[in-house]
Amino acid sequence: MPYFRPLPFLTLVCTMMFAVLLGLGYWQLHRLHWKLGLIAEVHSRLTLPPVSLDKALAMGGLAQYRRVALGGHFENAGEVYVYTTGPHGGPAYHVLTPFVTDDGRTLLVDRGLVPESRLNPEARAPGLLMGERRIVGVWHSPDARGVFTPQPDLARRIWYSPDVKSIAAAEHMKLATDVLVEADAAPNPGGWPEGGQTKVTFRNEHMQYALTWFGMAGGLLGVYLAFHISRGRLGWRRRT
Repeated sequence: MPYFRPLPFLTLVCTMMFAVLLGLGYWQLHRLHWKLGLIAEVHSRLTLPPVSLDKALAMGGLAQYRRVALGGHFENAGEVYVYTTGPHGGPAYHVLTPFVTDDGRTLLVDRGLVPESRLNPEARAPGLLMGERRIVGVWHSPDARGVFTPQPDLARRIWYSPDVKSIAAAEHMKLATDVLVEADAAPNPGGWPEGGQTKVTFRNEHMQYALTWFGMAGGLLGVYLAFHISRGRLGWRRRT
């Protein structure tokens, strides 16, 4: 028949640690469901009708990933570029162009992606949209520049993160707001830049974290039981 004579102090400490580890695991599962809900909400925003600039500004953070409709013209001479990697791993650049609305406000529009061979505007002259335009794009507040992000090449107007506030300061732009409007996939003459580059990405490692905490709880339980077995306090006793 089984017998178990637990060590009181060790049992108390291990019980508390076990409860904490399980609690952390369940908390990560809660965070997982919250993150999945957030991702679903953002995807649903992308399907809603576009709003005006005034409406987007009034919405504040709720405008994130909403489509916005703008009327005005591009100031192509003010292009700047954000380095990234293309679909095949080679260097590519997001083309960020000031857009002046009909009422004189300026926004920075990410017109899309170009390969390195098309970085020079003359190599994609048909795509330099002139005159009055009506565009639709996604309202997006980029993440802040990281500690290890390289410094921009100001002479070539090349940046390594879409740091809207810093770009505006370096280019002496007065923006209506520190956001990017990411152009939709409407084709540009000549094919470049290639719009529709909005990617809904959220770091979501909560399941891995939950499994780690649950694994640690299971490991603690195993060590606790093994210790009692090694001390002859847990096992099976033959009936006599």
